[in-house]
Order: sequence, then structure tokens, then C-alpha cells
Amino acid sequence: MAQSTNTGWLRRRINDIRRNHGLEHATVSVLLARHGSRRLAGRAASDGFFIIGRVDEATLRSCAEEALSRMQRGETALAVSPLCGTNIAVTGAVTAAATMATLARGSGSGIRDRFGNAFTAATLGVVLAQPLGRLVQAHLTTRADLDGFQLVGVRTLLPGIRKVVTHHA
Repeated sequence: MAQSTNTGWLRRRINDIRRNHGLEHATVSVLLARHGSRRLAGRAASDGFFIIGRVDEATLRSCAEEALSRMQRGETALAVSPLCGTNIAVTGAVTAAATMATLARGSGSGIRDRFGNAFTAATLGVVLAQPLGRLVQAHLTTRADLDGFQLVGVRTLLPGIRKVVTHHA
């Protein structure tokens, strides 16, 4: 019985992190559309998400409210971002695997051939990783279903670090 309870709690927590990750992406998308390019980083948690960068509380709250509303109205594509670190991780993994596979089977070739083959494999890995990164986001690292989600508030933790606090009813 305890195993089932722990599994249910963990699944809810992971799903809340994935939903907040999607809302983080949507919020950054709204923020960039309204205020132009800027350096930002984000990190999702089960009870909200952090934004690191130069954005004031009122602006962040307004953007998060718009993002939440738009996602709840069906704009699920906002949950997937080309700026997400998932894309970088997927690119690294695919590129490393392609390069290692090429080098492992080309041991009889000269160094120039092996380097050329590894370079080609790495380049193809980068190209293939772009759509794969979006798929990984859509199916593993984010969720767009925000029914029952509420924005609780925005807190400043340190200069340049703010937390958007959410609650999932």
C-alpha cells in the first residue's frame, strides 16, 4: 500500500513540474514577445518556476497570467520552446552517440577519414536533434494541460531571481 501511495505522490509531483515547465516556456514566450530579446533562464519546480534575469515582479506576473490564460484556452504549443535546455541535452546526447558509433566502426580508417566521418555524424546529429528536442519536450519534460492551475503570486528571492508560485487544485 505504501508503494502505491508513494508512486501516486511522485507521479503528481513530476506532472506538476512538467506543467510548470510548460507554463515557464509560455511565460518567457509572452515576455519576449512583449518586451523584446533579453537574457533569461528558467527552472521549473512542483510549486511554480524560477526566472533568472532582469524582469520586474509586475511584468513577470502579467506575462505569467497571460501565458496561463492562453494555455488554458488551448494554446498548447506555448509549452514547447526552441530556447529550452532540453534541446541542448538532446543535441549533446544524439551528437555524442552518432560520433561514438562512427568512430567505433571506423577503426581501420586513417585519422583524416575517421575525423571526417565523425564530423559528418556530429553534424547530422545536430540536425536530427532539433525536431527530436521538441518531441522530448512535448512528451517528457513539459505538459500543456493546465486545467485547475492557478497563479498564486510572484516573489523576489534575490535581485534578478524571481519565483512564480502556482497551485494545482
